[in-house]
Amino acid sequence: MNTQLHGKIALVTGSNTGIGRAIAVLLAANGAKVGVTYLNGKAQGEETVEIIRQAGGQAVLFQADVTDLEQIDKLVSGVEEAFGGTVDILVNNAGHLVQRCPNSEMTEELYDKVMNVNLKSTVFMCKRVLPGMKATGAGRIVNMSSVAAHHGGGPGSSIYAASKAAVGSYSKGLAKEVAGDGITVNVVAPGFIGQTAFHDTFTSDEARKATVSGIPLKREGTPEDVAGAVLYLVSDLASYLTGETIEINGGMLMR
Repeated sequence: MNTQLHGKIALVTGSNTGIGRAIAVLLAANGAKVGVTYLNGKAQGEETVEIIRQAGGQAVLFQADVTDLEQIDKLVSGVEEAFGGTVDILVNNAGHLVQRCPNSEMTEELYDKVMNVNLKSTVFMCKRVLPGMKATGAGRIVNMSSVAAHHGGGPGSSIYAASKAAVGSYSKGLAKEVAGDGITVNVVAPGFIGQTAFHDTFTSDEARKATVSGIPLKREGTPEDVAGAVLYLVSDLASYLTGETIEINGGMLMR
């Protein structure tokens, strides 16, 4: 068994930058044909595709709001048409804190935005690719949680943390539901991952230094650290692993 994905079609949501880009690039480097997606930031998406193609891989760029069911359907259909087959690998990387907000100031609109981008998108992306995976008798799904799902997150991120905890629980239920169809469903839960827009936007330099000082491995993670775990989960090496969560946090939370 190995990590080669030749002939496989992969779809990685939110893969124009950061963790999503690292995942898309690594899957392509191992032979997968990759659908790269973005909501905003087309130029960054084009850059991701160019990185893959320059390395000899195959990738096509798609714009989609994965909280919208019509756009989800169009996205998956587009990937299938571009590569001439059904999606073998789905990585639900798209997600967002949206903004830090204490519960005393939480609005229904913000609540819906956070839950939709993190949980709803995951649920309905999975639903859309399942028929194709069931038809071929195989499939790999990796959903994105967070260390916040276990400890409630930083200031003003309780709803984000709850949405990521829900992703973990949903994934376990789905894993049981589709195991008989040859489909595995697993979760990665990143901790403090640098080189991402998330921490550039929501984390101060002071908070960054304080967090890193408490990590046993004494460094922040990289998008490539997450990508390596995803590659393992979608490869033959993890063929007997489903319903599990891999914590990628340098030891800041051990379970």
